[in-house]
Parts: sequence; C-alpha cells; structure tokens
Amino acid sequence: MALPYTLIPNDRSQIGLVVLQSDESIEADMRRIMPPSVELFVSRVPSATTVSSESLRNMETVLTQAASLFPVDARFQVVGYGCTSATAHIGAGRIAELVQAGTHTDAVTEPVSALVAACQALKVKRLGLISPYVASVSDQLRAALAENGITVTAFESFEEAEESKVVRIAPESIAQAAIEMAVSSDCDAVFLSCTNLRTLDIIDEVEQATGLPVLSSNQVLAWHLLMHTDCESPLFAPGRLWRVNAKVQIG
Repeated sequence: MALPYTLIPNDRSQIGLVVLQSDESIEADMRRIMPPSVELFVSRVPSATTVSSESLRNMETVLTQAASLFPVDARFQVVGYGCTSATAHIGAGRIAELVQAGTHTDAVTEPVSALVAACQALKVKRLGLISPYVASVSDQLRAALAENGITVTAFESFEEAEESKVVRIAPESIAQAAIEMAVSSDCDAVFLSCTNLRTLDIIDEVEQATGLPVLSSNQVLAWHLLMHTDCESPLFAPGRLWRVNAKVQIG
C-alpha cells in the first residue's frame, strides 16, 4: 500500500543557466547574487580548455543538447548562456534559438545582450574593454557592441588562452588593469569581459577609485536575468549598475 502524500506548490521563479564545462567562476557568482525566491538550475556545455575563435563557434553544435538536460518540467522565466566571447561569435539571436530548441523558457539572454542593456541603462557609449584573451578573440565582441552604438575606445588583454589560468588571474591584477584603463582612456565605463574571471569583489573598489561605472560579464548577466523576473533585490549587488533607475529594453 502506497504511503499518502500531498504536493506542495512551487512559487519560486525558475532561472536556467548554461555554463561552460571549463568555467569555474560563474556558477558561484550567480548563487551569491540570486535572491532566495529564485531557483537556479545549471547545465554544462562541452567547451575547450583553450579559447580560440574555432573553439567558441564549436559550441553552437552542442548548445541545444546542453539546454535539453534541464529538468523536463522546469518552466523558466529566462535562461542565460554563460559565455561572452562565444555569444559574440555565434550571435545572440542564434544562441536564443539553440537554447529554446532544448528547453521551455520565456526568454534567453547572455553577456552580450546583458552588456548592451547595461550600457543603455547607464547611458554608456564609450567602453573600455579588458579581456583575458588575445585581441583576435575579442574582435567579434567589439563588432557586436558597435552594431548597438557602443564604441570600444580602449582594449587591453592578459593574452591568456588557457581557461585553467584565466580563472586564476588574481582579482588584484584585474583591478589594477581596470583602474589604469579608466584613468588613461577616454571611456564612460570599463567592462571586464569573461565569465571565468573573478571580478565581483573588485567592482565597487574600482568604481570608488575611478568614479566610472565598472561592468563585468557575470554582473551584467545576473542583472539582466533578474530583470526578466519579478523577484526581490539580489543578495549581493556589486556596482553602480544595480542602483540605476532606468527602464531598458529586454527580450
């Protein structure tokens, strides 16, 4: 004889996140930010240990399968894809198609669309860009930003292709690079590109030192994901972005 039971309603917002196999930072960052009313589900997509234009584009062939590994009964308000450079290479629209082919979600976002929305909210037109990767990997990101009216006026790179080393770049090194760029460049804000960089704990520090907004891949993605929900304020909200009072276009 079966034991009796009752079913409880699920009244929490559901957010999905597709994370690169090689990424060690984004999942922990998202769990620091997401409020208690959010259920965060994570799937991983196969990715190379070193970053190149070819390895980034190769994720297009496996992204739908990764999205299909979310719980079948999940009903997401939004799913995020956690790779800035791959989004720029594959295209935000194509990313949305591939994710929606694998899971049920009202919306899809990624760091590029999130960055554009953040720049709109902060009225940023000139952006300083710091990347762990060589300039050729970041060319597509600069082009995607230009299509949305955002000019990259300065670019600096740690020129590191190995993801296992990218995640170990000291936050102090990133902060120093961001401060130097903000002081020496003609930009409205500084963007720290790459979801694997450890950036959250230096954003406020660099903003205070420079007076400029500081954006990072994980910060803008978390912000944009929550914009697609009616959830309360985040647990951890680094940077001026979370305090801006502006309507931006989402979707």
